[in-house]
Amino acid sequence: MNILIAGFQHETNTFAPSKADYPNFERGEGFPAMVRGEALLALRDVNIPAGGFIQAAEAAGHSLIPVIWAGASPSAHVTETAYERIANEILEAACAETFDAIYLDLHGAMVAEHTDDGEGTLLRRLREIVGNEMPVVVSLDLHANVTHDMLTNASALVAYRTYPHVDMAETGTRAAGLLERLFAGETLHCASRRLPFLIPINGMCTLLEPACSFYAGMEMFETKQELSLSFAPGFPAADFPECGPVIWGYGNDESVIVDSVEQLYERMLAEEALWEVPFLSPDEAVRSAIEVSASARRPVVIADTQDNPGAGGDSNTMGMLKALLANKAQDAAIGLIFDPSAAAKAHAAGIGATLTLALAGDSGVAGDSPLEGTFEVEYLSDGMCRYDGPMMNGMTNELGPVACLRIGGVRIVVSSTKAQMLDRNLYRIAGVEPERMKILVNKSSVHFRADFQPIAEAVLVAKAPGPMLADPADLPWTRLAPGIRMKPMGPVFQAAQ
Repeated sequence: MNILIAGFQHETNTFAPSKADYPNFERGEGFPAMVRGEALLALRDVNIPAGGFIQAAEAAGHSLIPVIWAGASPSAHVTETAYERIANEILEAACAETFDAIYLDLHGAMVAEHTDDGEGTLLRRLREIVGNEMPVVVSLDLHANVTHDMLTNASALVAYRTYPHVDMAETGTRAAGLLERLFAGETLHCASRRLPFLIPINGMCTLLEPACSFYAGMEMFETKQELSLSFAPGFPAADFPECGPVIWGYGNDESVIVDSVEQLYERMLAEEALWEVPFLSPDEAVRSAIEVSASARRPVVIADTQDNPGAGGDSNTMGMLKALLANKAQDAAIGLIFDPSAAAKAHAAGIGATLTLALAGDSGVAGDSPLEGTFEVEYLSDGMCRYDGPMMNGMTNELGPVACLRIGGVRIVVSSTKAQMLDRNLYRIAGVEPERMKILVNKSSVHFRADFQPIAEAVLVAKAPGPMLADPADLPWTRLAPGIRMKPMGPVFQAAQ
């Protein structure tokens, strides 16, 4: 085959404080920076879906027409300008090139200023160009809010099965396998069911129950019946009617795929209560961490989940840092704190200097405020970071000037670019060896577990003030589908009259 390939990734929290514009995609912000043409093929060695697809396609002897790959850190809406510039590059290539199939590396939870369904809109426009017979296969994030337009306009969709997402490249490989089947002339019937409740993102972790067992059961169905099955628990912070979990799949026998999806759907309904998540307050989390770490040989890790830049936070709230200081935590570190001004002042002052400043805390979230204090500059770096952990393995991220500031018994990793704390090297670029700390507070919800859980004595989840409310029932919804439960076993959404 001659395959047109492109990628366009954004996870949109419509309640978040800042939007994603074109420069955000140029930088990547935790994703690979924007690339075009042959440079896209260099992503073959990065753990993203496009990497796995490229490797599989090249190994099978196919020719690739690379267009563009662009991703940006989760945030509020993608601006109309950014969306149209990137989408139009893909659509223009579809008009200009000659090819046999299309592969797209998409997220599935993109909301732009002018469209609720970024992926569905792109796929619909693409179909208008290439017609209904062209095979179009798409890989999706586990947090996709899968829509009618996405299911209708793609020949096949396939989603990650791990959170933390360690199987991204593997998902691209599975997408390549589906494309081979379609190109060989197989008819793949689709079945799907939308669940009637939202799931907190912390409850989706596949290292824990019930997600671990559910995905294992799904794979057993798939293996026995030669099906392609996917479950996207959704991204529960996008205020539009098709937000929420979806189970779907493809198979040669329509009755078999319908029955398999229905059985998985009924299992989810029966296990709904298991998907709820308990949370700690900042003080509860810190006090528990201090107690456990007193006799531990490994660090206790606390997830500062409501300021997760991987879910729309700006990584700049001070609630957890203030709790560490109020409870006199020692040998603790927190990161990343996004404050370019503080990082610049630290670099100007130099290692060993002291700085009196108001650190971050400008999120605008109720209950958050800057931390005013005097800090020692312990370490400075240029912020170049290679990810060696299981997620994004092999990718290099340029964070700009980075500083380690110390106050009391706490080291603070301050960066000039937002990035989720999902790799231990993000501490090391600020001179902090994470394994030697007693307490680590990570601006992350679940992704950090891939690299940090193996070194953790315990993992705690805290709800400090932040823009990504961990309990979806706490969000000020206005446009959900009427009747959907806003969390497992939770209250039903009703639109204002």
